[in-house]
Amino acid sequence: MIQLDEIQKRLLKEVADLHSVPEGAYNIRSNGEALGRVSTANIEIVPKTDVSGIDINIKPGTKNESVHIPVVMTQSGLKEMVYNDFHIGEGADVVIVAGCGIDNCGPGDSEHDGIHRFFVGKGAKVKYVEKHYGSGGGSGKRILNPGTEVYMEEDSSMEMEMVQIKGVDDTTRTTKAELAAGASLVVRERLMTHGDQKAVSIYKVALNGDGSSADVVSRSVARDTSYQKFDAVLTGNAECSGHTECDAIIMDKGTILAVPGLEANSVDAALVHEAAIGKIAGDQLIKLMTLGLTEEEAEEQIINGFLK
Repeated sequence: MIQLDEIQKRLLKEVADLHSVPEGAYNIRSNGEALGRVSTANIEIVPKTDVSGIDINIKPGTKNESVHIPVVMTQSGLKEMVYNDFHIGEGADVVIVAGCGIDNCGPGDSEHDGIHRFFVGKGAKVKYVEKHYGSGGGSGKRILNPGTEVYMEEDSSMEMEMVQIKGVDDTTRTTKAELAAGASLVVRERLMTHGDQKAVSIYKVALNGDGSSADVVSRSVARDTSYQKFDAVLTGNAECSGHTECDAIIMDKGTILAVPGLEANSVDAALVHEAAIGKIAGDQLIKLMTLGLTEEEAEEQIINGFLK
């Protein structure tokens, strides 16, 4: 049985909604080392031999199973790079929960960088949840730079939930996807920055097959003097449909940059981009304040609802 200290338990709860060791397949990484690993009959987790990371092999036809691969860091000054590859067999239907939590109470920067590659088989369905969280009172930064590559075969589908709400000082999230005929990708990003934090989200999606589709939506809040950039490019190379949207609330002296990119290389490509950046509406604040909330409490209520 894995022994977790209180900080590790708190981080796992924040990034993977885990209150204890999960059922099913899992790989828990702590401070650069494997804390625990379990495979099942249908999901095999194998450590790489050439670089730091794991291969997750999901058998064709696997249904109603999940795999958890959270990372926690409590060591100040630690920097690591991992490579995880997911091979999802034809017709599988699975949930994958990742994420990283850093608690830095020291003077050195703590950084976790990772490359996740997904090879989604024909007709397979994947729900992928990735949450980032930072805490700790040290002067060292909490840095996360995730890279995600998605390769989708015919008629496969993937739903990605990307969440970063608190405590990460610096992040660059890069997501690239290539979709074959009939493949469908849905991305929902939720992000909040505060202080002098910086967050850059880059999405590059190539719709290569007839009937492929992508829907990439980001909701974010920038507080204090924080900076955000949302850079999304959809490339339509066939008869396809694509939609990308940035919906953001700006507060205090925050900065938000939305960079839309649509490239149609087929007359049958239908691509749409939407962007809206603005402050919290005064009438919303007034309505909640008439119910007895302070202005600060009203702002928090609006933000929490916006980021759900």
